[in-house]
Amino acid sequence: MSNTLTQTNFNFPGQKSVYHGKVREVYTLENDILLMVATDRLSAFDVVMPKGVPFKGQILNQIATKMMQLTQEIVPNWLLATPDPNVAIGVACEPFKVEMVIRGYMSGHAAREYKAGKRILCGVDMPDGMKQNDAFPMPIITPATKAEQGDHDEDISREDILKRGIVSVDDYMVLEDYTKKLFKRGTEIAAAQGLILVDTKYEFGKTKEGKIVLIDEIHTPDSSRYFYAEGYQERQQNDESQKQLSKEFVRQWLIQNGFQGLEGQQLPEMSDGYIETVSHRYIELYENITGDAFIKADVSEIESRIENNVLSYLKTL
Repeated sequence: MSNTLTQTNFNFPGQKSVYHGKVREVYTLENDILLMVATDRLSAFDVVMPKGVPFKGQILNQIATKMMQLTQEIVPNWLLATPDPNVAIGVACEPFKVEMVIRGYMSGHAAREYKAGKRILCGVDMPDGMKQNDAFPMPIITPATKAEQGDHDEDISREDILKRGIVSVDDYMVLEDYTKKLFKRGTEIAAAQGLILVDTKYEFGKTKEGKIVLIDEIHTPDSSRYFYAEGYQERQQNDESQKQLSKEFVRQWLIQNGFQGLEGQQLPEMSDGYIETVSHRYIELYENITGDAFIKADVSEIESRIENNVLSYLKTL
């Protein structure tokens, strides 16, 4: 297997702190600069898998970069530059402690809740008589609290967010507006590639000047679910599974092997062969989502490559 980037321990000029997330390492530098390294770690059910997936970090970083560039005129974002295939550099923000999840179709978590008999998700009604992967009459926003490291994200309603003062009323209205605009644009971008943007999540932060901006990733297979548009209606009519682009295939593999991140469950071992197939699927995701051929970066010395590219960029600031 190719070399993978599963952890970093850089010490960049002006570095003030580092945060190790599930998939990304976030370095805070002086002058309100944030440096985000997309590792090859794989997370599912809020659990990080023991093995990294070759090129996954590069894939996520490059998709997110392209999508931010394609949406920056409708929603401002934090991004300044991507000096390395695995690195994004931008403006440091105070993150909102909610993830804005928006769903155009009843799939994934929503479908599992629906199957369990629930008809309200995050305070939003889900109509009776729906089948898995049916389109909602209109996209629904189902926020989640942002988990601290190792904890599970939890569903939360708009009413609870406001009642608990997690986000102010004025700010939350902006988050909802931005979420709808981004999903609309993401849907259009996906359609141009023969895809359906099923659901996704957005994260936002506030700059020190008080401006709300999009942060983290956008429209990647880790944060979003896509279906192939061709054959969608036929598959629904025939009660067949949808052909999809997301990391749901990893979740389904884990479920089939007795793991959903619940207490007492043992993480199944992923063989090198299975990890290689996951890597190939991520490359397929990249090429289908972006319409670009994926060019593998040199991974012979990933850490040195990242450090050299970042240092070169920082000298330009």
